[in-house]
Amino acid sequence: MAEFFRTSAIWIVDYRFDGRPRRWWRAAPVGNDPSAALAAELAALYGSRAQLEQVRLATAEEEQAYVRGETAPNLYCPLARSEAKR
Repeated sequence: MAEFFRTSAIWIVDYRFDGRPRRWWRAAPVGNDPSAALAAELAALYGSRAQLEQVRLATAEEEQAYVRGETAPNLYCPLARSEAKR
């Protein structure tokens, strides 16, 4: 894919929810650091139960896995848990 067509970047958001590690994959416009917006989103969704740990750009390998839909499911989701056991 030609780089001049890219308008967004994939960001990895690591946070803790009730003390357990969690991860989001988010797309954001190129050139913007979404840390503040993501921290505000976590606070709006979970209040004090979530603590932001790290926001970073995805590596090339992580980005390709995200595009192909190969990211790990959230194992706290009952449906993902049943899929992970298969």
